[in-house]
Amino acid sequence: MTRSFVCALLLLSAVLPVAARDAGGTLDAFHQAAADADLSAYVSLMTDDIVFLGTDGEERWEGEEFRRFARPHFESGKGWEYRPVSRNIAYSADGSVAWFDEMLDHDKLGQCRGSGVLLRDGQHWKVAQYNLSVPVPNELLLDVVEQIQEGQDAEKESPDAEKVSELEQSAAVPTSCRKKRHKTNRPAGC
Repeated sequence: MTRSFVCALLLLSAVLPVAARDAGGTLDAFHQAAADADLSAYVSLMTDDIVFLGTDGEERWEGEEFRRFARPHFESGKGWEYRPVSRNIAYSADGSVAWFDEMLDHDKLGQCRGSGVLLRDGQHWKVAQYNLSVPVPNELLLDVVEQIQEGQDAEKESPDAEKVSELEQSAAVPTSCRKKRHKTNRPAGC
């Protein structure tokens, strides 16, 4: 190695404290706080305006809406445990933004994928966006799409779906209170 290269590495190490360089550590802490149902630690690792995209196409929460969704789960002691298996992280040139993708293991869902963006806040990273998905093997994809379409068709024919559709079209219903499907089958944020 050249002397200038070693000096550059040492300078970079001095300029960026360990906590600022370790976006992976923040993601590990984020997952651990969720597994421990530790809402305080979980929230401290996200930006105020986080966007969290869940596995269902209807699951898109922003900021306080996501914190309201997580609160009852965590207060009941039931967080969620996704164990990182592998991870790729890239950083912006100035070191203020990191984007990642990671493979996760979950007891019920099996292999999942998380991806998103972290922003550096002083010497710490905060999760600004997290997108949780379940990769579907290509050989199963057309069957899954067909099942989703059948489910959507059945919802359209259901009288309850018509009522929900009318409510969603009403300007009097806040966006955060519209019907959202989730594993709990409860409305999110209302």
